[in-house]
Amino acid sequence: MSDERYQRGLNRLKELEGPEVLDWVDELTKSHPALARLTVEYPYGDIWTRPGISDRDREIAVIASLTALGNSENELGSHIVMARKVGLTKEEIMEIIILMSVYAGFPVALKALETAKSVFGDDMEGQGP
Repeated sequence: MSDERYQRGLNRLKELEGPEVLDWVDELTKSHPALARLTVEYPYGDIWTRPGISDRDREIAVIASLTALGNSENELGSHIVMARKVGLTKEEIMEIIILMSVYAGFPVALKALETAKSVFGDDMEGQGP
């Protein structure tokens, strides 16, 4: 069962992030094989393959959660990329971050903004209020 979970998770992760994610999985496997396996199996093999909500809705929840945590810039950046792949616009992503300023605080929202800027690059210039 575990190999099936791992393969299902790896396939799902590649769908969401692209084949380049295999480099990240390989690097993590070299240093922490058990953690790499769990990171692929549980979130992507078990949770991201469940029916019930769309990938778009999942990304909204993940971006909000990672913004609220305030200490997961790498993961937030990856999920912003994935969110764009499943149809969220830059404006929608920015609105999620702005919303989190109310519930999680301005410091974490500002930190998330910096992460979003690093993902979007020059496309962030002139973003409205």
